[in-house]
Amino acid sequence: MTSSSRSDASGGRAIDLLICDVDGTLVDSEKQVAPATARAVRRLRAAGIGFTIISARPTRGLRYPVEVLEIDQPTAAFNGGTIAGADGTIIQAHQLANEVADETLALLCRHDVEIWLFADDEWRVLDPDGPFVPRERRAVGFEPVVVPSFGQARRVDKIVAASDDHAMLQRMEGSVGAALEDRARAVRSQPYYLDVTALRADKGHGVAALAEAAGIPLERVAVIGDGHNDVAMFRRAGLSIAMGQAAEDVRAAADHVTASNDEDGVAEAIERFILASH
Repeated sequence: MTSSSRSDASGGRAIDLLICDVDGTLVDSEKQVAPATARAVRRLRAAGIGFTIISARPTRGLRYPVEVLEIDQPTAAFNGGTIAGADGTIIQAHQLANEVADETLALLCRHDVEIWLFADDEWRVLDPDGPFVPRERRAVGFEPVVVPSFGQARRVDKIVAASDDHAMLQRMEGSVGAALEDRARAVRSQPYYLDVTALRADKGHGVAALAEAAGIPLERVAVIGDGHNDVAMFRRAGLSIAMGQAAEDVRAAADHVTASNDEDGVAEAIERFILASH
């Protein structure tokens, strides 16, 4: 179902805040904010509607979109697990318990995947030449710290399993999530990334925290994303929009679908579903 009316899209409610996923949504395949997207965000602000971002990236990895779009509101990193001010100051953080992080590493080591650990504002890797390292380096904008082992994991924000075997990661999403039960959350942020975070480190809780920080009720919040980890925020917001290249089940979970991230999908969504009747 699609609509050109903001009122129709949100059930007659006005939208006062747009919260946008980053990779696969706000940025294109080259990890850049397209000019059309930047212009649409400026028009959004000119209309009195707030804008901020939520991402699986670490806080440091959000600096580029924050600076390019001049975001002055709190942002959410690690799938909503960390809320930070626009200057990067941590407001709140939900981390994995030490024993859960150790168990997660043991579970992931049973599979043929590339494993990363994010802790103490560092991105730690075992292999600096891992096949997914260049992709992540381009996304987050900083270098990994190479370690001989992860040892006993402490103060862990996120553990990632990366693989080109998307079907295997989908199976692992279920098996790892079941093994960790109610102690951690395992969800794919991209078809090639499986993220393990604290239970409250999900985009549903993250969107609620960002809305509270802005003083805006969730029914007046719009969200847009492309990944399975975005479905949690689709369920919480007054208006949800999926990117055109998202998986079928992700698109089905949203109120509306826009164009892909390489076709200025965020700009289209802002114009069609938020600004059209403002």
